[in-house]
Amino acid sequence: MRGHLPRLVALAGPVYGELLSGVVASVIGTYWVAGLGGPAVAAVTLAGTVENLLLGLVLVVASGTTVRLARAHGAGDPAAAGRVAGAAWRLCAVGSLLLAVPGFLLRERLAGAFLDGEAAALAADWFTVAFPAFALFFGQRVADELFKGVGDTRTPMRTALLSNALLLVLDPLLILGPGPFPALGVTGAALALTASRAVALAVTLLLRRRHRLPAPAGGLPAEARAITAAGAPFGLDFTARMGVGTAQLALVSSFGVAAVAGYGVGYRVLLIVTMAFYALRQAAAIEAARLTGAGSAPAVRSLGRDTARLAGSLGAGAAVLCAAAAVPVAGLFTDDPAVAGQAVGFLRMAGLYLLPYALVVALGGVHQAAGAGRPLVLAVLLGLTAQLACGAVLSGPLGVHGLWAGMTIGALVQLALLRHLLRRPRPAAGADGTTGDGPDPASENRLSERKAPA
Repeated sequence: MRGHLPRLVALAGPVYGELLSGVVASVIGTYWVAGLGGPAVAAVTLAGTVENLLLGLVLVVASGTTVRLARAHGAGDPAAAGRVAGAAWRLCAVGSLLLAVPGFLLRERLAGAFLDGEAAALAADWFTVAFPAFALFFGQRVADELFKGVGDTRTPMRTALLSNALLLVLDPLLILGPGPFPALGVTGAALALTASRAVALAVTLLLRRRHRLPAPAGGLPAEARAITAAGAPFGLDFTARMGVGTAQLALVSSFGVAAVAGYGVGYRVLLIVTMAFYALRQAAAIEAARLTGAGSAPAVRSLGRDTARLAGSLGAGAAVLCAAAAVPVAGLFTDDPAVAGQAVGFLRMAGLYLLPYALVVALGGVHQAAGAGRPLVLAVLLGLTAQLACGAVLSGPLGVHGLWAGMTIGALVQLALLRHLLRRPRPAAGADGTTGDGPDPASENRLSERKAPA
């Protein structure tokens, strides 16, 4: 391996382990809840959907923290790194209050807006535990990014493995109540998740004591704005994809239960392979921000080329794997021929989608961290719109396969727009992570120091 590839692989590997452990724990947790019946599954599904929605907002702070800290690290500026950490924790505290308090007070209305009867009551029980503990979720994300911003992706992986291992133990104990444990059902699942997150955050904060940054000396409001601006493209990207995923599911549902079930099976398989794309995205963002902070524009461009090569290899490998393993993998999840057929069709069509999707996701990390977040978000939004429009049109003559074709078209449109928009001249990246959004006071101070007479 040459160039940036060893560094990208070293950063992305632990991130993939972190992401994959969360997917595995979620699937196993759903298995335990499934034994409680349909209303419990519906309640937990709604809870997961709400958390994913809130995650889009959390990512604004978390991703912005990574970018800003990596830039300070690349510039060799410990004072700026201290400001980033101080501002990130303040944003975490404010964001936790703004999201958790209304969520807790409106938990029954929130549950009732989507579910009714027993399912709504169970969802409200989950929210009773989850919203007061939301600061644990937010805090863990911020703490993880403080490690990742200085190039340490192994520590977040280890704490994620710890949290998910605890969850695997606590879920059956608190949900089903064997022996002396009470059977708490859905509330037990929420308590298990809260306890596992509390332990992981406590361990993370203890480890942070070994990486103390200088105490911030002013400038926190400006740094908080810079973190928000740098992280906004990441949050918008995630939220847009979540929204389109929901709309896609609605389109699939018009083709019947077997189509929905097959899509569900195929989607879970895609999660496993696409987590590699998102791991590479995080690694590329960390490295791009570090190089940007060091003022090395040529290195950022070469990083983009190496990221594209690695993403292309991952996307092509994932496409071949999905096509070759579609039949046996579908058989692991279901013995219903109709559902298996739909899953196989989806996975084989996904082979056309995965390569451009891998390139868009991974290159997004480079460009967003280097200050091109706005054109990237525009490309993603237009591409996702094309995906839904083409899927709806093609599903007429092609049936459900038209929806899968729409996914491929949407990914290709995103990639083409990204290349076009990034070729256009644009203002130099501001330190807040966007293009031309204003200067960084710390950078201006350093520049004036260099220009000052000796």
